[in-house]
Amino acid sequence: MHKLWLIFAQTATVLLAVLFVVATLRPELLPWSPRETIVTVKQAVSDSTSQGQPRPGSFSEAARIAMPSVVNVFTSKEVKIAPHPLLEDPRFRRFFGDRFESQSRRASSLGSGVIVSPEGYILTNHHVIAAADEIEIALADGRKAKARVIGSDPETDLAVVRVDMEALPTMTFGHSDEAMVGDIVLAIGNPFGVGQTVTMGIISALGRTHMGINTFENFIQTDAAINPGNSGGALVDTSGNLIGINTAIVSRTGGSLGIGFAITASVAKQVMEQIIQTGSVTRGWIGVEVQDLTPELAESFKRPNTSGALIAGVLKGGPADQAGVKPGDILVTVDGKTVTDSSVMLDLIAALPPGKTVTIQVIRNQAEKSVKLDVGKRPKPLPQDQYQDPDAME
Repeated sequence: MHKLWLIFAQTATVLLAVLFVVATLRPELLPWSPRETIVTVKQAVSDSTSQGQPRPGSFSEAARIAMPSVVNVFTSKEVKIAPHPLLEDPRFRRFFGDRFESQSRRASSLGSGVIVSPEGYILTNHHVIAAADEIEIALADGRKAKARVIGSDPETDLAVVRVDMEALPTMTFGHSDEAMVGDIVLAIGNPFGVGQTVTMGIISALGRTHMGINTFENFIQTDAAINPGNSGGALVDTSGNLIGINTAIVSRTGGSLGIGFAITASVAKQVMEQIIQTGSVTRGWIGVEVQDLTPELAESFKRPNTSGALIAGVLKGGPADQAGVKPGDILVTVDGKTVTDSSVMLDLIAALPPGKTVTIQVIRNQAEKSVKLDVGKRPKPLPQDQYQDPDAME
């Protein structure tokens, strides 16, 4: 008993000594030691004042105004799956019977659109809804509805669909013709299906043509990120007004590399109004094939500059052929307006109403010649078997 008491006393003495040393040298290790005083940190004063003033350098107000009017567009179509060539062999079918029939599956695609009217009209890209047999619209507030196609214009890659819904938020058209290089813009859409997204950039260039994207081109170029799923979405200014419909990108990977293109709001509005009124777009046509004058061609034709459009071919029986226009003529004016290149010529002719008699000026054998012709109606483009674009159905 004496030994046990001695061991207890020695152990208590050692523990008290250790406790004394710890309390002296590292008191913060003891559980009952007082902690450090609360650290005081600086906190920024909220700059979203009660008066509703926007934050400096923020475009949240523009996004707040525009985002409710941008919708997700879900499309689908029935795609037939061709059977293996072996299954088409008569001997194979005779042996196994007709049990191997062609199958089909539903292919889906994703894009965006912009509500432009309280009546339910929505602007989007033609390639977003092309060949789709079902179209569903999803609003930012969570509402969904089936949409029907009012009409489309493949040559500008624009389309109008309509939904029967009430209390629709609509976007205000801005003045795209007054936009300038360097202006800040926001691109709104549903990239890769992640949900509504806003990206920011500047206008990199205006009046982009000869891109090989559409027949009629007058693009706004921007470095705001545009990705698959953004097609048909809105390009807005810092006031939240629509200045373009996002339509294409230049990319080696399928994602944004900072080169995106939007159809100007002024063009989109003109096309939209015609589609709503008539279901299609009517353009003028004279039946010629044109190309730009290169410096080499201008030199061969003894032209002082490359202004004008070279008539490379004339459709037999077309308006130009009937008026006496010949291959090799250089078209320099249309109805009094100067032709600088083939793209400008195409726009000038397309803007003329079919049936109108106009005067064009051509250079033939280094001499200027006036030709009167009756403008025809531009034929509809031939349907494409497969439209290659970032939002192609998969």
